[in-house]
Amino acid sequence: MIVRIMGEGQVEIGAADIDVLNELDSELEAAIESDDETEFRTKLHALLDKVRHVGKALPDDSLEPSELILPPADASIEEVREMLGDTGLIPG
Repeated sequence: MIVRIMGEGQVEIGAADIDVLNELDSELEAAIESDDETEFRTKLHALLDKVRHVGKALPDDSLEPSELILPPADASIEEVREMLGDTGLIPG
Protein backbone atom coordinates (compact mmCIF):
# COMPACT_ATOMS: atom_id res chain seq x y z
CA MET A 1 0.00 0.00 0.00
CA ILE A 2 1.32 3.44 -0.94
CA VAL A 3 0.76 6.00 1.81
CA ARG A 4 1.28 9.75 1.58
CA ILE A 5 1.90 11.81 4.68
CA MET A 6 0.84 15.30 3.67
CA GLY A 7 3.84 17.58 3.35
CA GLU A 8 6.37 14.75 3.63
CA GLY A 9 6.13 12.34 0.74
CA GLN A 10 5.17 8.73 0.10
CA VAL A 11 6.08 5.43 1.75
CA GLU A 12 5.23 1.86 0.86
CA ILE A 13 3.66 -0.16 3.68
CA GLY A 14 3.60 -3.94 3.72
CA ALA A 15 0.34 -5.81 4.34
CA ALA A 16 1.77 -7.28 7.55
CA ASP A 17 1.95 -3.81 9.12
CA ILE A 18 -1.64 -2.76 8.45
CA ASP A 19 -3.04 -4.37 11.65
CA VAL A 20 -0.66 -2.41 13.89
CA LEU A 21 -1.48 0.79 12.03
CA ASN A 22 -5.22 0.09 12.40
CA GLU A 23 -4.77 -0.24 16.18
CA LEU A 24 -3.05 3.14 16.31
CA ASP A 25 -5.74 4.58 14.06
CA SER A 26 -8.44 3.35 16.46
CA GLU A 27 -6.64 4.98 19.38
CA LEU A 28 -6.43 8.23 17.40
CA GLU A 29 -10.16 8.07 16.64
CA ALA A 30 -10.94 7.59 20.34
CA ALA A 31 -8.87 10.67 21.21
CA ILE A 32 -10.74 12.69 18.59
CA GLU A 33 -14.13 11.47 19.81
CA SER A 34 -13.26 12.48 23.37
CA ASP A 35 -11.96 15.86 22.16
CA ASP A 36 -8.74 15.29 24.13
CA GLU A 37 -6.19 17.53 22.41
CA THR A 38 -3.19 16.14 24.33
CA GLU A 39 -4.11 12.52 23.65
CA PHE A 40 -4.95 13.38 20.04
CA ARG A 41 -1.51 14.89 19.49
CA THR A 42 0.19 11.87 21.12
CA LYS A 43 -1.77 9.36 19.04
CA LEU A 44 -1.34 11.24 15.77
CA HIS A 45 2.43 11.38 16.26
CA ALA A 46 2.51 7.68 17.22
CA LEU A 47 0.64 6.74 14.03
CA LEU A 48 2.83 8.87 11.78
CA ASP A 49 6.02 7.68 13.49
CA LYS A 50 4.98 4.06 12.98
CA VAL A 51 4.22 4.68 9.28
CA ARG A 52 7.65 6.27 8.87
CA HIS A 53 9.31 3.39 10.72
CA VAL A 54 7.69 0.45 8.91
CA GLY A 55 7.33 2.17 5.55
CA LYS A 56 9.89 2.21 2.79
CA ALA A 57 10.31 5.77 1.52
CA LEU A 58 9.66 6.23 -2.17
CA PRO A 59 11.91 8.57 -4.16
CA ASP A 60 10.77 12.21 -4.23
CA ASP A 61 10.35 12.03 -8.00
CA SER A 62 8.08 8.96 -7.76
CA LEU A 63 4.56 9.54 -9.07
CA GLU A 64 2.84 6.48 -7.61
CA PRO A 65 -0.86 6.98 -6.81
CA SER A 66 -1.40 7.11 -3.04
CA GLU A 67 -3.90 4.59 -1.71
CA LEU A 68 -4.04 6.40 1.60
CA ILE A 69 -3.38 10.00 2.61
CA LEU A 70 -2.51 10.86 6.20
CA PRO A 71 -2.54 14.31 7.77
CA PRO A 72 0.65 16.17 8.61
CA ALA A 73 1.99 16.03 12.16
CA ASP A 74 0.84 19.58 12.85
CA ALA A 75 -2.77 19.00 11.73
CA SER A 76 -5.48 20.18 14.08
CA ILE A 77 -7.97 17.84 15.69
CA GLU A 78 -10.70 19.39 13.51
CA GLU A 79 -8.71 18.86 10.30
CA VAL A 80 -8.18 15.20 11.13
CA ARG A 81 -11.82 14.79 12.16
CA GLU A 82 -12.81 15.96 8.66
CA MET A 83 -10.46 13.39 7.07
CA LEU A 84 -11.90 10.44 9.02
CA GLY A 85 -14.00 8.00 7.06
CA ASP A 86 -16.28 5.29 8.36
CA THR A 87 -13.21 3.16 9.08
CA GLY A 88 -10.89 5.88 10.37
CA LEU A 89 -7.86 7.13 8.47
CA ILE A 90 -6.70 3.62 7.62
CA PRO A 91 -9.24 1.25 6.06
CA GLY A 92 -9.35 -2.32 7.21
